[in-house]
Amino acid sequence: MESAAAFVAAAALAWGSGLRLYAVVFCTGLAQRLGWVELPGELSALAGEPFLLASGILLLGEFLADKVPVFDSLWDGLQTFARVPGGMALAWAALGDQGPAMQALAALLGGGVAGLTHLGKSGARLAVNHAPEPFTNWTLSLAEDGLVLFGLWLAWQHPWLFLGLLLGFLLVLLWLLPRLWRVARSLLGRLARRIRPAQPSRP
Repeated sequence: MESAAAFVAAAALAWGSGLRLYAVVFCTGLAQRLGWVELPGELSALAGEPFLLASGILLLGEFLADKVPVFDSLWDGLQTFARVPGGMALAWAALGDQGPAMQALAALLGGGVAGLTHLGKSGARLAVNHAPEPFTNWTLSLAEDGLVLFGLWLAWQHPWLFLGLLLGFLLVLLWLLPRLWRVARSLLGRLARRIRPAQPSRP
């Protein structure tokens, strides 16, 4: 049962990292610190003051950055280098009591889940950034904040239900990604045409 709980924790943290890495680190560490959950493996380190302070500051910065249309997509691009490795590291730490082989497997799977989730999030945000008003962007951003908190709670309280929903979520993402990519490519092409300097007319 302990190994199953560690596996669910690894899956939940990797998934959440693809959406909000710093929120996942901060909320998970805070929950351990307050005694709400008992983290498996080596995740108890997240409850330490250095992790809580650093992740809390980054969480605040990301919360604000993610609410600014267009800049949020630039932020997502930069966070590719944090969310995927972060998801791998958290999944690896969650199975710290299961041996190196299981940790390596968890890291590979965690990176895949975090990467797929990150791509889906980034594509969706890029697709809505063409809207002239900011409300669509704000609504989607707040929905992502709530989804991460709900997902973490569900993983601790109803782990098997979470795993079933996670599988469905990933399948839907796999179906959506080609469509999001086409929309994103069209928007990027339109933006490139707007900023491309006009060619001088020939006499």
